[in-house]
Amino acid sequence: MEALAELERVQTRILERILKLELTHLPHNAEPISSSSPLTNGDASADVEARLSNILRSNAVNDFMFKRVASNYYEWPLESRRDALGAASVHHLCKSIVLVNTQAPPNVIDCSDWNNSKYYVVVVQYTARFNAETVKNFLYTLNNGKISKKKFNLRLAPEETSIKLTGYEHNAVTCIGMQTDIPVILDEALVKLNPDFFWLGGGEVDLKLGIRTSEFINFVKPFIVSCSGS
Repeated sequence: MEALAELERVQTRILERILKLELTHLPHNAEPISSSSPLTNGDASADVEARLSNILRSNAVNDFMFKRVASNYYEWPLESRRDALGAASVHHLCKSIVLVNTQAPPNVIDCSDWNNSKYYVVVVQYTARFNAETVKNFLYTLNNGKISKKKFNLRLAPEETSIKLTGYEHNAVTCIGMQTDIPVILDEALVKLNPDFFWLGGGEVDLKLGIRTSEFINFVKPFIVSCSGS
């Protein structure tokens, strides 16, 4: 039994290294995983959780957990969602939204330049109101004022665009293991949470990911911006 367990550990480490290499070389215009995969729903669900877990562990993220929720989870009030996940408060419940810069110059078509990207993913609390104007001002300053403010107009990306870029459907978007290396903006309010452990989408509508804020920041390396209000 010990030999078998050791063999499984070796196989897992090999798969993690292969996955990391694949993600490193993933093209920006990669298509999302086909819904016609021969995996059953149960197998596919387990595969998503295992894939994201491997990505996190291989990038020194150890304080995280996944939880399955009911199919009508998004019909519940935030207090019920908090209780289902065991979150510290409703303020620890977050969402990841894909934004598109609709006024980007014609030569800005992808995410190759994080300072001036066509797309961004913003992580913000459900209890907060996202303020796109603050992100616009942040990007203007980030580029040292060399790009006109008129060239920054962040709007919610169409759902089909979000799916293509991230590989995740609505209410399942997470910053981990996206199809495209999209720059992430983390609302500063999340950094101030106590305890510093928040919840966001886990790659499937009924799968949620809880993660230590400091480890998330070390891995994802997001821009930290005060971009919301109550």
